[in-house]
Amino acid sequence: MLGVGANGKQIPLVNLDGKYYVIGNKCTHGGCMLSKGELEEEMVLCTRHASHFVVQTGIVMARPAKRPEPQFGVKVDGEQISVNA
Repeated sequence: MLGVGANGKQIPLVNLDGKYYVIGNKCTHGGCMLSKGELEEEMVLCTRHASHFVVQTGIVMARPAKRPEPQFGVKVDGEQISVNA
């Protein structure tokens, strides 16, 4: 997982087995930046209150967050990665 800038926003870009995913960066519970969190298997963990979000869908798997993160499309063309954020 790497925090990158896209369209003026900081986002978490995740590479899982060669496929790229992007979800929202602001935890829907505490507002912390998920790009500064941890990646555990297929989940991004918020370091503040330990909410877990599925990388592929943004769905909450561990609370206290209740709302999912938005998911953004990713297009890979050679070494160029484009995000619809």
